[in-house]
Amino acid sequence: MGKNGEIVLTAEDGSEEAFFVVEKAEIAGREYLLVTDQDLGEAGGTGQAGGEEAEAQALILRVNDDDTENETLAYDVVEDEKELMILSKYFEELVDDIDLSM
Repeated sequence: MGKNGEIVLTAEDGSEEAFFVVEKAEIAGREYLLVTDQDLGEAGGTGQAGGEEAEAQALILRVNDDDTENETLAYDVVEDEKELMILSKYFEELVDDIDLSM
């Protein structure tokens, strides 16, 4: 993990995208990360003029335990709607000042 909780994810096609880790949790023996495309801890908030808050795009990632051959961690985006609802509620309780909606 880089500065300010930043991680860079590499897709299967080789493209890279930076995300910021908001929270990490272990649930039912699985490790999950709540990440966003904006640094929520940055001074001045989201950078919107006039004090408006922009909506950040967030993802919930699950550590892929099946990928044991690599030295780097592999993550899967949680896409199952039922699992997302459960995890969203859990992360909302963990993190103050956050509202997750789909």
